[in-house]
Amino acid sequence: MANVTIKDVARAASVSVATVSRVLNGHDNVTEHVRDRVLSVARELRYTPHAAARSLSSRRTQALGVVLPDLHGEFFSELIRGIDQVARRHRLHLLLSSYHGDVEEQGTALQAMRGRVDGLLVMSPYTAASQSLEDARSLSQLPVVLINSQSGGAAGTVLGVDNHGGARVMVEHLVSGGHRRIAFIAGPEDNFDAHERLRGYRDALAELLPDTAEWILRGDFDEASGHRAGRELIAASERPDAVFAANDMMALGCMFAFLQAGIDVPGEIALAGFDDIPLAGYVHPGLSTMRVNIAELGSHATELLVAAIASKEPVTEPRRWLATELIVRESSGPPGRRTSS
Repeated sequence: MANVTIKDVARAASVSVATVSRVLNGHDNVTEHVRDRVLSVARELRYTPHAAARSLSSRRTQALGVVLPDLHGEFFSELIRGIDQVARRHRLHLLLSSYHGDVEEQGTALQAMRGRVDGLLVMSPYTAASQSLEDARSLSQLPVVLINSQSGGAAGTVLGVDNHGGARVMVEHLVSGGHRRIAFIAGPEDNFDAHERLRGYRDALAELLPDTAEWILRGDFDEASGHRAGRELIAASERPDAVFAANDMMALGCMFAFLQAGIDVPGEIALAGFDDIPLAGYVHPGLSTMRVNIAELGSHATELLVAAIASKEPVTEPRRWLATELIVRESSGPPGRRTSS
């Protein structure tokens, strides 16, 4: 069967091609009766708009560019799920790219999006990468929403998570449970999220336990670095009461190291993370964490971008922060619950 064209729909509905075009593009200057007739005929003929032709006529690609630092792990799968839910609702497609924390690759990915998308969602938490966002020519020509970025201002709307406040709340929770020696597994040094969570840990410790020294171990936001940090803590001459990891993946890696060594969590060492990835509630013991509604972060950012594209106005929204929520599970129980040997 030959492809049905807009002319076929116009002929069958006894209207002009221009009228069919106005109906299919959602314009208001068509009577309700004509709109219903055109849509009914289009359905009967199984007419599908030609994407390339529609793009040329409307100067819209019907696509959003999404540039992320990585695609691995539950955080990014949840983020993409939230982005995709909104994109599908608006009948938009996604052009997805990852730059693996490399500044040059981020710039290349952004340039590759030019002419292919109507707007950009960019997660750029790395300090070194922030300047490239300001300099990238592609950003000056497209609506942009930045997610968890240190950059802002002229580059576009920044939507982020209250990492500092969330980390403070978790330390307060551990201190209220009687824990005094609280180790912190930090994320990458050049990562804005990691920096803010470390700052929250330090500020809360200075306020609540001013006589207690910081205990910071370096991590990389993955299970392997959490496992290494856990083994380092096991080998210490004095072990902590509790460990707060800057994300759940490192917390789970640390938990595995403790379980391998026969250390009871939370009986001997309490443990907590950040993000509340889906797996956090399905391990034993369940992982206490600061919940970031990751899918909501993606969907909210996408709604902001869709609105910016529709308005055709420069993005002037201020930085917005999404609140976090303390989720208490078994892993952060009070100290002193030693298991019998």
